[in-house]
Amino acid sequence: MIPRPGNGDQPCKPPVSGPRILALSGGIGGAKLALGLYRLLGERLTVVVNTGDDFTHLGLAISPDVDTTLYTLADLVDPAKGWGRRDETWTFMKVLGELGGPTWFNLGDGDLALHVERTRRLAAGARLTDVTDAVRQRFGLSCRILPMSDEPVATLVETDIGPLAFQEYFVREQCRPRLRSIRYEGADRARVTPEIAAAIADPALGGIVVCPSNPYLSVAPILAVPGMRELLESAPAPVIAVSPLVAGKAIKGPTAKIMDELGHAASAATIASHYRGLIDGFIVDEADADLVGTLGVRGIAAKTVMHDEAEKIALAEVAIRYCQELREQREWVR
Repeated sequence: MIPRPGNGDQPCKPPVSGPRILALSGGIGGAKLALGLYRLLGERLTVVVNTGDDFTHLGLAISPDVDTTLYTLADLVDPAKGWGRRDETWTFMKVLGELGGPTWFNLGDGDLALHVERTRRLAAGARLTDVTDAVRQRFGLSCRILPMSDEPVATLVETDIGPLAFQEYFVREQCRPRLRSIRYEGADRARVTPEIAAAIADPALGGIVVCPSNPYLSVAPILAVPGMRELLESAPAPVIAVSPLVAGKAIKGPTAKIMDELGHAASAATIASHYRGLIDGFIVDEADADLVGTLGVRGIAAKTVMHDEAEKIALAEVAIRYCQELREQREWVR
């Protein structure tokens, strides 16, 4: 088991009984709320993670959102960046640069070991779901972390400088090109895994939480997997989403920029409309409380900005309670 760094203060062990929660997540914002949910739920949490960001780099299978989720929940993430491992070393990248290799995508030495092991297991015929679960167990995590599909789905963006793979756009170009459209290559050939299908259909499921991830880059690839949206819509529990925008601005990442370039108003109301038909409730930030009642879906306001672990847990409590209220009131039944 990987040791958990920190000051030695461990959160209380969550109760093993009670309803389960399934979260859809991608990126740093999604991982933050997933951590809050994990602190409260433990093994009763399942996180379905975006793999549209996955790509092959230097011959290695890289799964950025999966790894950010693993590192965040295992207290291994770099707290300053929100991705990668804390206390990382960079000898590999230094030498790679000296050799003239591409250095635009940073791979720390510890992080590199995970990519090498993932690549080795996938080449031997393992599913990405199984590889991820093996790492989860090594990290001592009790929740389930499920890639959105075992088949590759690549988020590709059309920009004013031409088509770009997601990591080229996001990391190499720093989201500077103007975005014209987004597509999810390979989604038509992807399949919902048995593990995800079983988690959604679980009669003990108390709610589904769409984390405050980028709706177009992190959540849409998950929903693009054939059958995924239909399963979520028929789940035996309410589906809620948390807005990634606060007063029209993203806390981190290019959500607002992308919305503007796609011709959408950068507003929590736009995102609620984007999810309409899927969600039964929407959580906006307190700064957008005036939008509640105008969203076209049920909504509540809460503090959604998560600076520290206490705020992540507080938002997770709001999300869980909201699911429970909708379930008790039967307001989620379509």
